[in-house]
Amino acid sequence: SNDTLSANQPSASLFVFSTMTRLSRYALALFVAVNSSSDAFLSPSTPAFAVTRSKLVSQPTELSMSTLTKLPESAVEIKLEVPGEATKAAYDKAVRELSKQITIPGFRKGSIIPGHILEQNMAAKGGKNALRVEAINSLLGKLIETAIKDEHGLEPIGQPSLVVPAEELANDFEPGNELELSVKCDVWPEIQWQGGDDAKPYLGLTGTYKRKPFDQKKLDNALNDLRERYATLAPAPEGTTLGDGDACRVNMVGYMANEDGTKGEPLPNAASGDDVEVIIGKGRYMEGLVEGIMGASVGDKREIKVTFPVNLRDKTLAGKTALFDIEILEASHRTLPEVTDEFANKVRAGLTAESLQEELRKAVDAEDAREFTPARNKALSEALSEVLDVQVPDTLVTNQAKEKFAVMMTEMRDNGVSDEEIKKQINPENFLKYKKIVKDNIVRDFKVSMAADEIARLEGIEVPDYQVQEQLAKIKKDAAESKEEFDEAMLRGKVETTIMRQMVFDFLAENGKLEVEYESEDDFDEDLLTKLAEESLERERKMAAEAEAKAAAASEDA
Repeated sequence: SNDTLSANQPSASLFVFSTMTRLSRYALALFVAVNSSSDAFLSPSTPAFAVTRSKLVSQPTELSMSTLTKLPESAVEIKLEVPGEATKAAYDKAVRELSKQITIPGFRKGSIIPGHILEQNMAAKGGKNALRVEAINSLLGKLIETAIKDEHGLEPIGQPSLVVPAEELANDFEPGNELELSVKCDVWPEIQWQGGDDAKPYLGLTGTYKRKPFDQKKLDNALNDLRERYATLAPAPEGTTLGDGDACRVNMVGYMANEDGTKGEPLPNAASGDDVEVIIGKGRYMEGLVEGIMGASVGDKREIKVTFPVNLRDKTLAGKTALFDIEILEASHRTLPEVTDEFANKVRAGLTAESLQEELRKAVDAEDAREFTPARNKALSEALSEVLDVQVPDTLVTNQAKEKFAVMMTEMRDNGVSDEEIKKQINPENFLKYKKIVKDNIVRDFKVSMAADEIARLEGIEVPDYQVQEQLAKIKKDAAESKEEFDEAMLRGKVETTIMRQMVFDFLAENGKLEVEYESEDDFDEDLLTKLAEESLERERKMAAEAEAKAAAASEDA
């Protein structure tokens, strides 16, 4: 865990870079975690305090009494009143543990050495009060989770830190005497909805976002495709010449075309055939086929030159030119049905012409709307952040900032920045500057994410397992193709959370009152043009200044 990395661990970062010629994403994340740490985030003198419950061992509450004071940013300060018997037990335990590890003349190996003898020995080695510091930290590790979780019903995050360092407390620590410990710790925040928990202010969210207008042409094409599926055929009168929209049945034998335009090797059977149906319409088949058949009648035989599509699956034919001997066997007129209630009912029982077109409109619009889902979600996020109040712990901000910082360093490396230069950038000062820049965005995103999780709980929104499996399969395939690591156990939770939050935003959109501003593709971005103009003017000013400086330098040389 990044939370357990101390600022006093420079050797870890040196090890990372001495054992690999190029930084991996994981190594870089570790390097950032180690080198961006500072006393503002981690206190090396306090014991590690992991987020996961399994790493904490609850102790009986009768060992101490505690009082809690709430602080800004979802932090708390807890005062622990530790009785004398507990301080003595912690000190005696530290004595027993150290006695197993140290050898002092006059004492058998493994025997319990008196505390004052151990303290004298440690002090001679520069470890004054080390035994008492260990006892204090041991008490803190035993008591803090019970105080926060069991007594006050809160969920701790990150590491607790003593208000007064253990080294300073050790000066007055006496085994058997009572001890007061003041501890600060971030705790998991609580959502407070405007109007109370039962008001559901997240329903009816308002806002605006921009998107392209409805694509009528796409709807017309979809409706026409549906009519094509229900087209009827009627035999064409004798002597009829085939025209656009007609159908015919043909025998066709294909050959590769030689450079001089003559027939070459026969095409594979799959490219030829007997009694093949051909519908006369542009764009349906390989280039040249429909044009060559147009105007023919039953009984006609023609040699037609065609070009296979360049994106054809069979790469031996893709983009190649071929010749076909075509014989027209029969011709038919095709009639497309009108969009009536009767036609709609054929498509699906109970549909009317109006409801059919409405369903197609929604389907077409939903497909186009996916392109603008990020803009929609942004509008919903802004509206959602206005109806909830969440204090975000600094521990969460710090951890998220570290992840973003690691990604930024990775991108710098991918853009050609050397590892040595990247190492220079990774230090506590630069990290704190970066954290200050991204903090507002992290806080906003966390609030919205936490609200989405709470809405999913309140509304019973659950992710079907098959959707998670489908996404994991895609990620696994992409990872295999790019030869990247794939950790399903790590990714499953993230995938499920991502899908769930998208389902929540879809729910908010369905139950919201967002206004859509439609803009055509020809609309220009005024803000972008203004920005580009300002950048152009700035470049001109710099060029003018450089020219003036060069002229002045030349004048001085003269």
